[in-house]
Amino acid sequence: MRSVILYAYPPEPDGLSLQGDLLYHGMKENGEEAIPCHISSEFQKEWSYKYFKPDVAIGVGYWGHTPDLILHPQQFGVTPIPWFVADGWIANYHDAISSLPLVLATSTWVKKTYERDGVNTKNFEVVPIGFDLDLFKPISRSDPRVKMVRKMLKIADDELMILTIGGDVTSKGAQEVLKALKHIDKEFKKWKYVCKVWGGDSADDHYDAEMALIEELGEESKDKVIYLEGSLSPDFMPVLLSAADIYAAPSRLEGFGMIQVEAQACGIPVISIDKMGPQETILHGETGFLAKVAETVELTSEIVHPGMGFEEEGRIHFEKPKIFAYRADINELADFLLKLLTNKELREKMGSRGREHALASFEYHKISKKIADLAKERLNLL
Repeated sequence: MRSVILYAYPPEPDGLSLQGDLLYHGMKENGEEAIPCHISSEFQKEWSYKYFKPDVAIGVGYWGHTPDLILHPQQFGVTPIPWFVADGWIANYHDAISSLPLVLATSTWVKKTYERDGVNTKNFEVVPIGFDLDLFKPISRSDPRVKMVRKMLKIADDELMILTIGGDVTSKGAQEVLKALKHIDKEFKKWKYVCKVWGGDSADDHYDAEMALIEELGEESKDKVIYLEGSLSPDFMPVLLSAADIYAAPSRLEGFGMIQVEAQACGIPVISIDKMGPQETILHGETGFLAKVAETVELTSEIVHPGMGFEEEGRIHFEKPKIFAYRADINELADFLLKLLTNKELREKMGSRGREHALASFEYHKISKKIADLAKERLNLL
């Protein structure tokens, strides 16, 4: 099978790009014929279709990328196979997506979101995102790279590091984690909470609310919250993850949870939310804890615009409210944090089980083979 893999190539330090790059390398290393191409490079995509003559164009993105992932390859007689994530709702391109012989979704929750919003999902298959086991693996706390990270963050040997990573950390549940830390601070004080953000408008939008919650921790504890901003290379991510004792991301909206899988691969226990992608990637009580949903954010309408494939800006009103976000239960988060902070044996046990789980379920060669096998079977390319 000959495949063009459409994603942000050369790879960039973001989830969609890395998802595509691992698929491309997995295909090549598994013996499949594949070439990479940037998702928005019209000229190179056309060249790839005419010169390479692929059987399929496998593209990484969400429904808003339909013009690049689906409509463009169809113009050249190439069968598109989108590998979709989801944001809050599926606003457009329902017919184009529904008519495809094969669509991949990163989780069952993503598939159900497309179905909820009117897409026919009979040809959808759930395929999780892969990770590189040689890159994301446990690194000893005594490793000089890890020791330097903790030293630069001013985390003492007897302090425990909680870590959250995101473009912004509120979307990853940081406000809920801050509230939970306030609950347990009197009982356990030797913690530091590191919030790694990429920055930008989304991070700025939540900054004031995050700072207010940090102030509520009080003079003695507010300095225990540390912010890092900017891009990190994939090679550095396992070093940062291995510096942590707990990875906490009870996300408000999470179609998969790539970093949560990478944290498990590094042997770090994970705390998240019992919904969406994390419900499918974390084994509650084995590789981490999943807090129940306490609240949902529901909308009765949403704005649409030409960038979403509509002729003009307007507002779509829903027949019934749609859930656009979730909030994890603060009391359960506090309980799970305290259990892990006070029990080294439990952290190590969950970390070891997390590594096993990641290897068994998310190794990128296995994921690439599953996608190739599905495409060959569904499109009669055997």
